[in-house]
Amino acid sequence: MTEGQVVELRPAPVARPKIMPDGVMGMLIFVFTEVMFFAGFISAFSVVRARADGVWPPPGQPTLPFEQTAMNTTLLLASGAVTWSAWLAWRRQTGKAATRLLVAIVLGAGFVALQGREWVALLAQGLTLTSSSLGSFFYVIVGAHGLHALAAISALAWSWVKLRKGELPASAFATVQVFWYFVVLIWPFIYFQVYR
Repeated sequence: MTEGQVVELRPAPVARPKIMPDGVMGMLIFVFTEVMFFAGFISAFSVVRARADGVWPPPGQPTLPFEQTAMNTTLLLASGAVTWSAWLAWRRQTGKAATRLLVAIVLGAGFVALQGREWVALLAQGLTLTSSSLGSFFYVIVGAHGLHALAAISALAWSWVKLRKGELPASAFATVQVFWYFVVLIWPFIYFQVYR
């Protein structure tokens, strides 16, 4: 550079608005990996069932309670709808958001409780983790979903506490909802693939 030469400075970078909060993006990435996790197990289950030559469930194993689990499924789907309603009420700043979120939590907890009762009944009928491939896949797939449901219900409960205190940021509430909607929406795929 020679003396007297003017150095042109680059303009300062322009801050662009975020498309979505960081927490929501992180949760979407997590949800994507969990979708792959469940897809792998459901695919493996489908292959094992297809190789059973029409003999399913395996001899000596109970049939999964498809009709009974429909009630559990209804509770879970209703919880997702009520969570969405709570989000809409929260955005309009109405006092109904906390009540709706609590109803969603209760419905989700009801789903988990009924699933637990179902497990107890199936264990009594001889379906265990080691009794057959049906038992192994059933408890791993449905159990993994149950653990996700418990974690998501805990996150919803945390959101409810923060909401009641007036300390719930929109980004945190949106992040928790993404997790809960994943739990709600993956269940029908599990239900129709594993229980039928």
